Amino acid sequence: MQVITSKDNEIVKNIKKLKEKKFRDEKNQFIVEGIKLVAEAIEENSNIDSVVVCEDCVNDGSIDKKLLYEIARFKCVYVTEKIFDTLTDVSNPQGILAVINRKNANVNIDYSQDFIVVLDGIQDPGNLGTILRTVDAAGLNQIILSKETADSFNPKVVRSTMGGIFRVNVIKSENLVETLKEIQEHRFDIVVTSLDARNSVYDIDYNKKVIVIGNEANGVSKEVQDLADKKVKIPMIGKTESLNASVAAGIMIYEYVRGKVK
Repeated sequence: MQVITSKDNEIVKNIKKLKEKKFRDEKNQFIVEGIKLVAEAIEENSNIDSVVVCEDCVNDGSIDKKLLYEIARFKCVYVTEKIFDTLTDVSNPQGILAVINRKNANVNIDYSQDFIVVLDGIQDPGNLGTILRTVDAAGLNQIILSKETADSFNPKVVRSTMGGIFRVNVIKSENLVETLKEIQEHRFDIVVTSLDARNSVYDIDYNKKVIVIGNEANGVSKEVQDLADKKVKIPMIGKTESLNASVAAGIMIYEYVRGKVK
């Protein structure tokens, strides 16, 4: 097995570039890292370009033999621990990552589902990843992002999705207001959160609804609020005035789930 030892190796340099959105878009690739995510990429039949393995993790048995057998089907690149540390974004890396060729997103909204999640300017990668994970957990197959929302293929987002990135269709909207108007034409109601709302999230039926989760600092944009069919608030009996965006999304998504399982 040939082991790359130089940081100037072209393969190493190209993988490093994928930490930046510009190059992820240019190459149409992204990185998944860690034993679980690489195994899930294989299980979900993702288009894997290559797998990078730290040689020390092979020698010390950190990566189980079953996964090593699975990755042997792909182009495998072995690197020293020092080189792997330049590629990873995590503090305690597991010594394995994969470069995934992004599939072309289906830009058509699936109207067969009766609940759609839309993100309006979410900036924090952790929030975005957690919301994607929650959408996946709720059995939903899509999410719509405004163009101002963070990149869904940012390494931190990908890690936070816990595999949801492989199963949820991410639809980027260049004009969110127009996209929402189109959804309304399919008889969906747009729901936004507002501190001034009379109704709470527990007062509405979540069938044929679109929930819009707004920017962490500024909330849902005024243009989207003006378009909303319903405004609701999340009741808070403590002194905190607002919730983290991913928590707010989780509460509303699981009100939809509760209606399905009761």
